[in-house]
Amino acid sequence: MTDRVAEIEHKLRAALQPLKLEIEDESHKHAGHAGARESGGGHFNVTIVSAAFTGQGLLQRHRLVYDALGDTMRREIHALSIRALSPEEA
Repeated sequence: MTDRVAEIEHKLRAALQPLKLEIEDESHKHAGHAGARESGGGHFNVTIVSAAFTGQGLLQRHRLVYDALGDTMRREIHALSIRALSPEEA
């Protein structure tokens, strides 16, 4: 597990207490493209199931994830694909 993935996992678990959390680092697929960081990182897919998403729309769910990640969104993440589900949807 990379340091970035571990940081993302730690922040999401602390803020959203997910029942399920999958994080995929796809940075290697984007190496060399104009927006990729020189370190080669920053492209992630996240699937997260949390009761915090119950009754929330897509925008609100994404905001919860962005808020949980805080500074990491600005420093370490170039692109983030989010699949956020309530337990009932999972």
